[in-house]
Amino acid sequence: MGLSEEHDKVMTKLLELYKDLFQHNGFGEMKMEIRFLKKGQKEVIIKCGKDYRYVIDYDLKSFPEKKKL
Repeated sequence: MGLSEEHDKVMTKLLELYKDLFQHNGFGEMKMEIRFLKKGQKEVIIKCGKDYRYVIDYDLKSFPEKKKL
């Protein structure tokens, strides 16, 4: 299963923020929250100085089932 264009936007922003934090001469913090929304979507919020919010379609059927321990 390939990730959609929406995932590419999130991953690009994560990489950009990581590079900025690593090159910064001081303390930096990045936090990510992922929440379920209605209508088969998830909300991804990246917090790093300001909030970056993405809403991504989520279809549980398209992901392989995880083995239970």
